[in-house]
Amino acid sequence: MQTFLDAIRAAIAAETGLEDPKLGRPRDPRHGDSAFPCFEYAKGKGEPPPKVAAELETALNARLEGITAKAAGPFLNFTVDRARLGETILGEIAAGGACYGTSREGEGRTIVIDFSSPNIAKPMSVGHLRSTVIGASIQRLHEALGYRTVGINHIGDWGSQFGKLVAAVDRYGDTVDLEGDPIPSLLALYVRYHEEEESDPGLVEEAREAFRELESGVDGPVRQTWRKLTELSLVEFQKIYDRLGVSFDLVRGEAFYEPHLASAVDRVVDAGVTEESEGALVVDLSGFGKIPPCLLRKTDGTTLYATRDLAAVFHRQEEFAFDRCLYVVGADQRLHFRQLKHVLDRMGLDWEPKVEHVDFGMMRLPEGKMSTRKGRVVFLDDVLNDAVAEAARVIAEKNPDLVDPGAVAEMVGVGAVVFNDLKRERVKDIDFRLEEVLSFEGDTGPYVQYTHARLASIERKAGEIEAAPDWEVLEGAAPILVSMGRFGEVVRSAAARAEPSEVTTYVLSLAREVNSWVARERVLGQEPGVTAARLALARGARQVIGNALTLLGVGAPTEM
Repeated sequence: MQTFLDAIRAAIAAETGLEDPKLGRPRDPRHGDSAFPCFEYAKGKGEPPPKVAAELETALNARLEGITAKAAGPFLNFTVDRARLGETILGEIAAGGACYGTSREGEGRTIVIDFSSPNIAKPMSVGHLRSTVIGASIQRLHEALGYRTVGINHIGDWGSQFGKLVAAVDRYGDTVDLEGDPIPSLLALYVRYHEEEESDPGLVEEAREAFRELESGVDGPVRQTWRKLTELSLVEFQKIYDRLGVSFDLVRGEAFYEPHLASAVDRVVDAGVTEESEGALVVDLSGFGKIPPCLLRKTDGTTLYATRDLAAVFHRQEEFAFDRCLYVVGADQRLHFRQLKHVLDRMGLDWEPKVEHVDFGMMRLPEGKMSTRKGRVVFLDDVLNDAVAEAARVIAEKNPDLVDPGAVAEMVGVGAVVFNDLKRERVKDIDFRLEEVLSFEGDTGPYVQYTHARLASIERKAGEIEAAPDWEVLEGAAPILVSMGRFGEVVRSAAARAEPSEVTTYVLSLAREVNSWVARERVLGQEPGVTAARLALARGARQVIGNALTLLGVGAPTEM
C-alpha cells in the first residue's frame, strides 16, 4: 500500500506545491482506499474546499496511473485498480516474508527500555505481567523499525524492605524451605514480618539495622543473605521469562547503581538545584505546580528510590546516548517520574525530553488491589499453568489427533494470557478475571491463532499452484488487501506511541475480515487462476497475522 500512497502524495505535491500532503482514510471503505482532505489547501487558495476537490480530481487523474481520484465534497478519495492492488500488495508480502511491515527508519538511533522490574524475593504475580509483556512488545516494535534497542530488567533488589526480609529470614527462616521452594517461602516470611512488626519493636529495629549494614557496603552476613535471596529469585523469574519468550539485554538491579549514587547526588548538587530541608537533601519542584520536592538523601544519610533512578538515568545516557529512554512502569508511579523529569529539567539537561514514562493501568483482583504484604496475590506461573491446561483440554476435545498437543497447548495458553493483556490500551486498568483470560472465543489470542492455523491448513492442502493468478477475482477482498497494505503504518504508529494495543486491534480486525472472506470465497478446487489468486491472499494474510503475533510475543501455530 505504501507504494500507492507515495504515488498519491507525489501527485498531490506536484499539483499543489504542498511539501507533505496528509492522507487519511474514507469513513466508508467503499468510497476509496485513501483520502485527501482539502480544507487547509483550499483555505490557502481562498476557495471553497468542494470546488478545490473537484478541480484536483481532474488534474490528479491525469497524473496517476492505475489509481482513480474522485471528489466527494471537501474530500478527494482515491481507489487503486483492484487487479493491481492485489498483485502489488500480495507481491510485497511474499517478498518481505517475516520482514514484511518492518523498515530501517530507526537505523543509527538507540532506544533504552526499562521494563518488567520485579522485586527480588517476591513472587511474579499477574500484576507483573503488564510491564513485562508491554515492554517486550515495545522493544520488538522498535527492533522491527531498525532501532538499536537495549532492554533492561531493573530488578528491585535494594531498599528498606530488604532489611525487613533479612530480619525475617534471621528470625523465621528455619520455618520455610528457602532452597526447595524459594518464592513462596520468601513471600510467607515477608507477610509474617508485616504481621509481627506492630507488636514487636525489636523486629523493626533488627530490620533497620540490617538495612543500614546493607547500605554501608560491608560484605558481611546481611549482604550474604541479600545476595542469596537475589540468586534464588532470579532463577525463578527466568523460568517465567522463558515461558513468555521474553529476554533482556541487561539485568541490572538498583544495587548495580550503588557505586554511582554519590556521584549522582554530587552532580545534582553541582547543578545548584538542591537544598537542605529538616536535615534531608531535596530538590524543590514548586515551580512545576503542586509537586512535592524530590528527596535525594534522608536525614540518616540513606538514599531513596529517586536517588537510584537518577543514578540509573545518568549512567544510561552516558553509556548509550539514547534517543529515547522508556520506563514501562505502572500509572501509580506517575508522580515519581514527573519528579525525575523535573529534576533533569531544573538541571538544564537537554536530553530530558527523551526520558518518557510509559505508564499503564493497574491489574486488580475483584476484591481489590493486589498486596504482597497481605499475601493477596495471584501467581503468574499459576495463571499460565491454568491457561495451558485449559488449552490442552480444548485441543483434546476438538483435535485429538494433533501432533505434539503439549507444545501447541503451551503456545495457545500462554498466548491467551499475553494477548488478553495487550488487547487493551495500556493506560486502562484491568479487573483480572481468570475466566476472561482463558476464554477461547471472541476478541482473544486463541481466535487469532486459530485464524493463522486455518490459513496454514489451506496452504498445506493446496500444495503448489503453477497457474498465473487471476487478480480480478479479488475485487471483493479489496478491504482486506488495503488492511494488509497498511501493516507497516500500524507498526510505526504503535512504536511511536509505545502502544502495542494498536497491533492487537489491527490483527483482530484482520482475522475477522479474513475468516468472513474464507467463508464466502472458496479457495481450493476452483479454476486454476482463481485458486492461485485466492491462495495468494490466504498466504499473505497468514504471513501478516503471523508477523503481528510475533511483535506481540504470541506464538503462531500452524495447527490447532
